[in-house]
Amino acid sequence: MHNPVLLAETISFLVTDPGGIYVDCTLGGGGHLNCLVQKLNNEAKIIAIDKDEKILNRTRKQFADKENIAFVYDDFKNLNQILSQYNIAAVDGIIIDLGVSSFQLDESSRGFSYHNEAILDMRMDLGQELTAKYMVNNYSEQELSDLIFTYGEERFARLIAKNIVKHRAEHEIETTLELAEIIKTAVPARYRRDKHPARKTFQALRIAVNGELDSLNQVLPQTTTGLKSGGRICIITFHSLEDRIVKQFFQQKSLECICPPGMPVCTCKHQPELKILTRKPIIPGDEEIYNNARARSAKLRVAEKR
Repeated sequence: MHNPVLLAETISFLVTDPGGIYVDCTLGGGGHLNCLVQKLNNEAKIIAIDKDEKILNRTRKQFADKENIAFVYDDFKNLNQILSQYNIAAVDGIIIDLGVSSFQLDESSRGFSYHNEAILDMRMDLGQELTAKYMVNNYSEQELSDLIFTYGEERFARLIAKNIVKHRAEHEIETTLELAEIIKTAVPARYRRDKHPARKTFQALRIAVNGELDSLNQVLPQTTTGLKSGGRICIITFHSLEDRIVKQFFQQKSLECICPPGMPVCTCKHQPELKILTRKPIIPGDEEIYNNARARSAKLRVAEKR
Protein backbone atom coordinates (compact mmCIF):
# COMPACT_ATOMS: atom_id res chain seq x y z
CA MET A 1 0.00 0.00 0.00
CA HIS A 2 1.54 3.29 -1.11
CA ASN A 3 0.96 6.70 0.44
CA PRO A 4 -0.70 9.17 -1.92
CA VAL A 5 0.62 12.72 -2.09
CA LEU A 6 -0.48 15.29 0.48
CA LEU A 7 -2.03 12.49 2.52
CA ALA A 8 -1.85 14.05 5.99
CA GLU A 9 -3.08 17.42 4.74
CA THR A 10 -6.00 15.86 2.89
CA ILE A 11 -7.24 13.73 5.78
CA SER A 12 -6.85 16.56 8.32
CA PHE A 13 -9.15 18.75 6.22
CA LEU A 14 -11.57 15.95 5.36
CA VAL A 15 -12.57 14.47 8.70
CA THR A 16 -15.07 16.63 10.57
CA ASP A 17 -17.09 13.82 12.19
CA PRO A 18 -15.31 10.58 13.25
CA GLY A 19 -18.62 8.75 12.97
CA GLY A 20 -19.69 10.26 9.66
CA ILE A 21 -20.05 9.07 6.09
CA TYR A 22 -17.18 9.53 3.65
CA VAL A 23 -16.55 8.81 -0.02
CA ASP A 24 -13.17 7.95 -1.53
CA CYS A 25 -13.90 8.51 -5.23
CA THR A 26 -10.50 7.23 -6.36
CA LEU A 27 -9.63 4.25 -4.19
CA GLY A 28 -6.48 3.11 -6.03
CA GLY A 29 -4.09 1.31 -3.70
CA GLY A 30 -6.04 2.38 -0.60
CA GLY A 31 -3.62 4.96 0.77
CA HIS A 32 -6.31 7.50 1.59
CA LEU A 33 -8.65 4.80 2.79
CA ASN A 34 -6.09 3.33 5.18
CA CYS A 35 -5.47 6.72 6.79
CA LEU A 36 -9.16 7.55 6.84
CA VAL A 37 -10.05 4.30 8.63
CA GLN A 38 -7.58 5.16 11.39
CA LYS A 39 -9.26 8.55 11.94
CA LEU A 40 -12.83 7.22 12.08
CA ASN A 41 -14.72 5.17 14.65
CA ASN A 42 -16.80 2.04 14.16
CA GLU A 43 -19.95 4.06 13.53
CA ALA A 44 -18.51 5.60 10.38
CA LYS A 45 -19.33 4.44 6.87
CA ILE A 46 -17.05 4.67 3.82
CA ILE A 47 -17.88 4.31 0.14
CA ALA A 48 -14.73 3.40 -1.84
CA ILE A 49 -15.01 3.81 -5.64
CA ASP A 50 -12.69 2.85 -8.47
CA LYS A 51 -13.27 2.30 -12.20
CA ASP A 52 -10.34 -0.13 -12.35
CA GLU A 53 -11.88 -3.42 -11.23
CA LYS A 54 -8.51 -5.15 -10.93
CA ILE A 55 -7.15 -2.56 -8.50
CA LEU A 56 -10.46 -2.37 -6.63
CA ASN A 57 -10.46 -6.10 -5.94
CA ARG A 58 -6.80 -6.11 -4.93
CA THR A 59 -7.30 -3.26 -2.48
CA ARG A 60 -10.54 -4.73 -1.15
CA LYS A 61 -8.59 -7.73 0.17
CA GLN A 62 -6.48 -5.44 2.36
CA PHE A 63 -9.63 -4.27 4.16
CA ALA A 64 -11.47 -7.58 4.30
CA ASP A 65 -12.06 -7.19 8.05
CA LYS A 66 -13.73 -3.77 7.71
CA GLU A 67 -17.49 -4.23 7.46
CA ASN A 68 -18.20 -0.50 7.29
CA ILE A 69 -16.56 -0.06 3.87
CA ALA A 70 -18.54 -0.52 0.65
CA PHE A 71 -16.37 -1.13 -2.41
CA VAL A 72 -17.89 0.07 -5.68
CA TYR A 73 -16.69 -0.71 -9.20
CA ASP A 74 -17.80 2.39 -11.08
CA ASP A 75 -16.76 5.78 -12.44
CA PHE A 76 -16.98 8.54 -9.85
CA LYS A 77 -18.96 10.63 -12.35
CA ASN A 78 -21.92 8.48 -11.21
CA LEU A 79 -21.60 9.66 -7.59
CA ASN A 80 -25.27 10.56 -7.07
CA GLN A 81 -26.39 7.22 -8.44
CA ILE A 82 -23.92 5.36 -6.21
CA LEU A 83 -25.07 7.20 -3.08
CA SER A 84 -28.69 6.52 -4.01
CA GLN A 85 -27.95 2.79 -4.28
CA TYR A 86 -26.83 2.85 -0.66
CA ASN A 87 -29.74 5.06 0.46
CA ILE A 88 -27.38 7.86 1.40
CA ALA A 89 -28.79 11.38 1.07
CA ALA A 90 -25.61 13.28 1.96
CA VAL A 91 -22.09 12.63 3.25
CA ASP A 92 -19.56 14.34 5.50
CA GLY A 93 -16.59 14.26 3.16
CA ILE A 94 -15.46 13.43 -0.37
CA ILE A 95 -11.93 12.76 -1.65
CA ILE A 96 -11.00 12.90 -5.32
CA ASP A 97 -7.35 12.17 -6.14
CA LEU A 98 -6.92 12.69 -9.88
CA GLY A 99 -3.48 11.10 -10.08
CA VAL A 100 -2.97 7.84 -11.92
CA SER A 101 -2.57 4.95 -9.50
CA SER A 102 1.01 3.81 -8.94
CA PHE A 103 -0.21 0.27 -9.61
CA GLN A 104 -1.34 1.32 -13.10
CA LEU A 105 1.87 3.19 -13.86
CA ASP A 106 4.12 0.43 -12.55
CA GLU A 107 2.28 -2.40 -14.30
CA SER A 108 3.94 -2.08 -17.69
CA SER A 109 1.34 -4.20 -19.51
CA ARG A 110 -1.26 -1.46 -19.00
CA GLY A 111 0.54 0.78 -21.47
CA PHE A 112 0.62 3.99 -19.42
CA SER A 113 4.40 4.34 -19.37
CA TYR A 114 6.71 5.52 -22.15
CA HIS A 115 9.62 3.80 -20.38
CA ASN A 116 8.41 0.20 -20.79
CA GLU A 117 7.40 -1.83 -23.83
CA ALA A 118 3.69 -2.68 -23.87
CA ILE A 119 0.66 -2.61 -26.12
CA LEU A 120 -0.81 0.90 -26.32
CA ASP A 121 -3.76 0.55 -23.98
CA MET A 122 -4.02 3.19 -21.21
CA ARG A 123 -7.50 2.11 -20.09
CA MET A 124 -8.21 2.47 -16.39
CA ASP A 125 -11.41 0.50 -16.88
CA LEU A 126 -10.44 -2.61 -18.81
CA GLY A 127 -14.10 -3.16 -19.61
CA GLN A 128 -14.28 -0.21 -21.98
CA GLU A 129 -13.49 -0.57 -25.69
CA LEU A 130 -11.61 2.66 -26.51
CA THR A 131 -7.82 2.35 -26.23
CA ALA A 132 -4.85 4.57 -26.98
CA LYS A 133 -3.92 2.21 -29.80
CA TYR A 134 -7.25 2.86 -31.50
CA MET A 135 -6.87 6.63 -31.14
CA VAL A 136 -3.33 6.70 -32.49
CA ASN A 137 -4.20 4.59 -35.51
CA ASN A 138 -7.66 5.92 -36.39
CA TYR A 139 -7.99 9.57 -35.37
CA SER A 140 -7.31 12.14 -38.08
CA GLU A 141 -4.16 14.24 -37.98
CA GLN A 142 -6.21 17.27 -36.91
CA GLU A 143 -8.00 15.30 -34.18
CA LEU A 144 -4.69 14.00 -32.82
CA SER A 145 -3.12 17.46 -32.95
CA ASP A 146 -6.06 19.04 -31.10
CA LEU A 147 -6.11 16.25 -28.52
CA ILE A 148 -2.37 16.45 -27.81
CA PHE A 149 -2.41 20.25 -27.65
CA THR A 150 -5.52 20.53 -25.47
CA TYR A 151 -4.98 17.70 -23.00
CA GLY A 152 -1.19 17.62 -23.04
CA GLU A 153 -0.55 21.35 -23.52
CA GLU A 154 2.11 20.21 -25.96
CA ARG A 155 3.49 23.03 -28.15
CA PHE A 156 4.75 20.56 -30.78
CA ALA A 157 1.36 18.85 -31.10
CA ARG A 158 1.12 19.44 -34.86
CA LEU A 159 4.56 17.97 -35.54
CA ILE A 160 3.84 14.96 -33.38
CA ALA A 161 0.44 14.31 -34.97
CA LYS A 162 1.94 14.62 -38.45
CA ASN A 163 4.68 12.11 -37.60
CA ILE A 164 2.17 9.67 -36.11
CA VAL A 165 0.06 9.74 -39.28
CA LYS A 166 3.19 9.32 -41.44
CA HIS A 167 4.32 6.22 -39.55
CA ARG A 168 0.92 4.56 -39.29
CA ALA A 169 0.58 4.79 -43.08
CA GLU A 170 3.43 2.29 -43.26
CA HIS A 171 2.21 -0.02 -40.50
CA GLU A 172 -0.04 0.05 -37.44
CA ILE A 173 1.47 1.63 -34.33
CA GLU A 174 1.12 -0.97 -31.58
CA THR A 175 3.43 -0.35 -28.62
CA THR A 176 4.38 2.33 -26.14
CA LEU A 177 8.06 2.45 -27.05
CA GLU A 178 7.21 2.60 -30.75
CA LEU A 179 5.01 5.64 -30.15
CA ALA A 180 7.59 7.23 -27.83
CA GLU A 181 10.22 6.96 -30.58
CA ILE A 182 7.84 8.51 -33.14
CA ILE A 183 7.28 11.43 -30.79
CA LYS A 184 10.99 11.78 -30.12
CA THR A 185 11.84 12.03 -33.82
CA ALA A 186 9.08 14.61 -34.37
CA VAL A 187 10.31 17.26 -31.94
CA PRO A 188 13.46 19.45 -32.04
CA ALA A 189 16.60 17.98 -30.49
CA ARG A 190 16.76 20.68 -27.82
CA TYR A 191 13.31 19.62 -26.58
CA ARG A 192 14.60 16.14 -25.77
CA ARG A 193 17.27 17.29 -23.33
CA ASP A 194 15.05 18.41 -20.45
CA LYS A 195 12.16 16.01 -19.81
CA HIS A 196 11.05 13.02 -21.83
CA PRO A 197 9.51 14.33 -25.09
CA ALA A 198 6.68 11.78 -24.95
CA ARG A 199 5.49 12.85 -21.49
CA LYS A 200 2.81 15.32 -22.54
CA THR A 201 1.50 13.26 -25.45
CA PHE A 202 1.09 10.17 -23.26
CA GLN A 203 -0.70 12.32 -20.69
CA ALA A 204 -3.05 13.64 -23.36
CA LEU A 205 -3.87 10.17 -24.67
CA ARG A 206 -4.49 8.86 -21.16
CA ILE A 207 -6.86 11.72 -20.36
CA ALA A 208 -8.74 11.25 -23.64
CA VAL A 209 -8.97 7.45 -23.41
CA ASN A 210 -10.42 7.59 -19.91
CA GLY A 211 -12.55 10.71 -20.31
CA GLU A 212 -10.89 12.12 -17.22
CA LEU A 213 -11.87 15.76 -17.64
CA ASP A 214 -15.42 14.82 -18.62
CA SER A 215 -15.75 12.75 -15.45
CA LEU A 216 -14.39 15.63 -13.36
CA ASN A 217 -16.80 18.12 -14.89
CA GLN A 218 -19.69 15.74 -14.30
CA VAL A 219 -18.89 14.90 -10.68
CA LEU A 220 -18.24 18.42 -9.39
CA PRO A 221 -21.91 19.53 -9.27
CA GLN A 222 -22.75 16.24 -7.57
CA THR A 223 -20.29 16.94 -4.77
CA THR A 224 -22.21 20.03 -3.68
CA THR A 225 -25.56 18.24 -3.67
CA GLY A 226 -24.02 15.17 -2.06
CA LEU A 227 -22.42 16.95 0.90
CA LYS A 228 -24.03 17.73 4.24
CA SER A 229 -23.81 21.27 5.53
CA GLY A 230 -20.29 21.53 6.95
CA GLY A 231 -19.13 18.59 4.84
CA ARG A 232 -15.92 18.95 2.86
CA ILE A 233 -14.62 18.12 -0.60
CA CYS A 234 -10.88 17.56 -1.04
CA ILE A 235 -9.53 17.38 -4.60
CA ILE A 236 -5.93 16.66 -5.57
CA THR A 237 -5.00 17.61 -9.14
CA PHE A 238 -1.82 16.94 -11.08
CA HIS A 239 -1.88 19.30 -14.03
CA SER A 240 -3.16 22.75 -14.91
CA LEU A 241 -6.29 21.69 -16.79
CA GLU A 242 -7.66 19.77 -13.81
CA ASP A 243 -6.66 22.46 -11.34
CA ARG A 244 -8.29 25.20 -13.44
CA ILE A 245 -11.58 23.29 -13.59
CA VAL A 246 -11.62 22.73 -9.82
CA LYS A 247 -10.56 26.29 -9.01
CA GLN A 248 -13.22 27.83 -11.23
CA PHE A 249 -15.93 25.53 -9.89
CA PHE A 250 -15.09 26.35 -6.28
CA GLN A 251 -15.02 30.07 -7.10
CA GLN A 252 -18.35 29.95 -8.89
CA LYS A 253 -20.07 28.05 -6.10
CA SER A 254 -18.68 30.36 -3.40
CA LEU A 255 -19.86 33.64 -4.95
CA GLU A 256 -21.94 35.84 -2.68
CA CYS A 257 -23.44 37.75 -5.61
CA ILE A 258 -24.07 36.83 -9.25
CA CYS A 259 -25.63 40.11 -10.37
CA PRO A 260 -24.41 41.50 -13.73
CA PRO A 261 -21.32 43.76 -13.43
CA GLY A 262 -22.20 47.38 -12.86
CA MET A 263 -25.33 46.78 -10.76
CA PRO A 264 -25.31 49.43 -7.99
CA VAL A 265 -27.17 47.18 -5.53
CA CYS A 266 -27.24 43.40 -5.27
CA THR A 267 -30.68 42.06 -6.17
CA CYS A 268 -29.90 38.42 -6.96
CA LYS A 269 -30.35 37.10 -3.41
CA HIS A 270 -27.89 34.39 -4.38
CA GLN A 271 -26.82 31.97 -1.67
CA PRO A 272 -23.29 30.53 -2.04
CA GLU A 273 -23.08 26.76 -1.81
CA LEU A 274 -19.41 26.43 -0.87
CA LYS A 275 -16.84 28.10 1.33
CA ILE A 276 -13.29 27.81 0.00
CA LEU A 277 -10.89 26.65 2.74
CA THR A 278 -7.71 26.84 0.63
CA ARG A 279 -7.46 30.26 -1.05
CA LYS A 280 -4.19 29.03 -2.53
CA PRO A 281 -3.72 25.34 -3.28
CA ILE A 282 -1.64 23.29 -0.88
CA ILE A 283 1.43 21.81 -2.56
CA PRO A 284 3.90 19.13 -1.41
CA GLY A 285 7.01 20.13 0.47
CA ASP A 286 10.56 19.50 -0.69
CA GLU A 287 10.88 16.33 1.37
CA GLU A 288 7.77 14.76 -0.10
CA ILE A 289 8.85 15.62 -3.64
CA TYR A 290 12.31 14.17 -2.92
CA ASN A 291 10.74 10.91 -1.73
CA ASN A 292 8.15 10.81 -4.51
CA ALA A 293 8.93 12.59 -7.77
CA ARG A 294 5.34 12.08 -8.93
CA ALA A 295 4.22 14.52 -6.25
CA ARG A 296 5.92 17.54 -7.81
CA SER A 297 2.86 18.80 -9.71
CA ALA A 298 0.20 17.95 -7.10
CA LYS A 299 -2.18 20.59 -5.75
CA LEU A 300 -4.82 20.17 -3.06
CA ARG A 301 -7.93 22.36 -2.98
CA VAL A 302 -10.58 22.09 -0.27
CA ALA A 303 -14.08 23.54 0.04
CA GLU A 304 -16.83 23.22 2.65
CA LYS A 305 -20.57 22.97 2.04
CA ARG A 306 -22.41 25.93 3.58
